[in-house]
Amino acid sequence: MRRPRTSRVLLTVLALVVSAVWAFPVYWMLNSAFLPNVVLQSTTPTFLPFGGSLDNFSAVAGQPAFARALGVSLVVTLTTVVAALAVAFLGALAVSRFRFRGRTSFVLALLLIQMLPAEGLFIAQYKMMSSLGLLNRSLGLAVLYTAAVVPFTIWMLRGFVAGVPADLEEAAMVDGLSRVQAFLRITFPLLAPGLVASGVYAFLQAWNEFTVALVVMTEEQSRTLPLWLRGFVQASASRETDWGQVMAASTLVALPVIVFFLLVQGRMSSGLVGGAVKG
Repeated sequence: MRRPRTSRVLLTVLALVVSAVWAFPVYWMLNSAFLPNVVLQSTTPTFLPFGGSLDNFSAVAGQPAFARALGVSLVVTLTTVVAALAVAFLGALAVSRFRFRGRTSFVLALLLIQMLPAEGLFIAQYKMMSSLGLLNRSLGLAVLYTAAVVPFTIWMLRGFVAGVPADLEEAAMVDGLSRVQAFLRITFPLLAPGLVASGVYAFLQAWNEFTVALVVMTEEQSRTLPLWLRGFVQASASRETDWGQVMAASTLVALPVIVFFLLVQGRMSSGLVGGAVKG
């Protein structure tokens, strides 16, 4: 009995150490965001923000460029999430519920597309957006993001749709419901965890993406938050770097992701587990 208990204690301690190492950079970013630049430049590290303030956050949030970049990122991200879920949901239904010629090839193509390096598509994407007049447009960037996340999102949702027996819809249709009513009342609520998990994936990909936006969004007023943060750090580096403001800016960029994850973490956990057992 002692050996299993000792093993559990050691594994728990190891997990706590790994978690602390993983979380320390995030904690250091938050801690530094509340401290003035004079304290951060001291040779003695400050591990607790005693005497800190919100001045760094006020200085960053008060910049018109930040508000503009926040609006662009929100529009692009929300458009990507809605469009990706709509397209991927229909694709997952087609793959899981219907049998058609080329179905297996289509599923394999979804995996092969994920192997293509994003950098290899930059020239084609730029020319396509330029010919359509979508350079420096939120819609154009959202289209590229949607195309990037749809294949994996279809693959995720395919497992959830396959995990819901078609017999449930047939039983509801026997009770008098139409096929559409049976799907909306019976099947769709059971797929909610999968939609949430897929939505989180699309949200993270669109919100944090940098390289495609760097190629397509070249004008200053069309920058997303990652591009704005890069420009903000470069502007700070041209003079004495205000690390407090840099860390505050990084915190504000990461904050929507944290809030969104906290709101959906319950359904996301059940969704990930549910999608792992069927496919």
